[in-house]
Amino acid sequence: MVEQQRSRYTGGAEGAPPLPPPGGYQGARRTSTGLDAAAGLAPASGDVVYTSAPPAEKKGVNALGLVAITATGLFVLVMLLMMGAGGTDALYGASMIVVQFVVLGVIVAALFTVRGRTLGVIALAVTLVFNVATVGAMGALRSAATHAYGGTKSDKQKHEEAYPGIKGVPERQALDNPSLEDVQAQGDQVMAKVRERLTQQFGFSWVQTGKVDVSPERNGYGGESMLQKYTSTVWTTEQPVQDTRRKRDVMRVVNQVLAENGMSDLYALNEPGVMGISNDMLTKLYGSDDPERQHTWEYYSDTYPDPLRFYTYVYDLSKDQTGDFRTQREAFKQQSGEPLEGVQLVVFARQVLQEKDRAAYEQKLKDYPGF
Repeated sequence: MVEQQRSRYTGGAEGAPPLPPPGGYQGARRTSTGLDAAAGLAPASGDVVYTSAPPAEKKGVNALGLVAITATGLFVLVMLLMMGAGGTDALYGASMIVVQFVVLGVIVAALFTVRGRTLGVIALAVTLVFNVATVGAMGALRSAATHAYGGTKSDKQKHEEAYPGIKGVPERQALDNPSLEDVQAQGDQVMAKVRERLTQQFGFSWVQTGKVDVSPERNGYGGESMLQKYTSTVWTTEQPVQDTRRKRDVMRVVNQVLAENGMSDLYALNEPGVMGISNDMLTKLYGSDDPERQHTWEYYSDTYPDPLRFYTYVYDLSKDQTGDFRTQREAFKQQSGEPLEGVQLVVFARQVLQEKDRAAYEQKLKDYPGF
């Protein structure tokens, strides 16, 4: 009877189920029937019981991935809040950059874990869109559009920024000194006399280059004061001066004219030992620490305590040992048209007040008692 049951479908294919593939179905488990066990027979290929594979175990979310996405979200939120408050400067601060690198480090760590990789990729994508550079740029555009440049500064800081004077400089000094207009007139007059005397003595002809430059001084509190910095036009001889004795003769004549106009004696800034500057710095500035070999001589006079400063230079390309100074002078010539070498005169003045601003300066100082 057992043999008849085991061979019931061996004679023909009519009505029989299809045979399994070689090796059986994937996930199938062969089990012996009770009848086979009782008869002591090995299980036949037809006695197959198919069972389903156990369900796959669900993987949990990696803690590092959660930290990465959370840190990224908080960082982006803080940046957006700072941008909304006008703190564009703070966005580019060292602290924010350090925090961004820390967040990026956590994201990279999450990317190297299997279960945290998905959240790490999301965090990385968010960081690529919202970071210090992109949010800072958006903040700068917003500030430019709304003119909200104050950032996160307090009212006290904003008040200090508008100080009309200069920190550490007596308020009355600008009022007691000559005005910008007076300094300009005095400088033009002295330069004209110096040029005239040098032309008489040495036969120089002159080239005027550049233009008068007037720009506001910083007030020491992060803003601009009402005081101005003045630079005159530049006058340079068309003739070079390369002989050391002739250079000293030029400076002697300039000194005479300045003394006649109430200014101090010329002071050589390029001489070793006179300014407390090291020889290495002299070489860097003037080509050598020996005046005989310097490509630049620089002499200075002033009207202290008045603000006018008078500078006399002698540029000598024959003393250029490296060629760097010639390159620099050629750039100046291309930019302004001034001669490559020769004697040059220029006037500077610092912390001067325009006459038209005098009343406004005094009025504004009343808002700053004790500064």
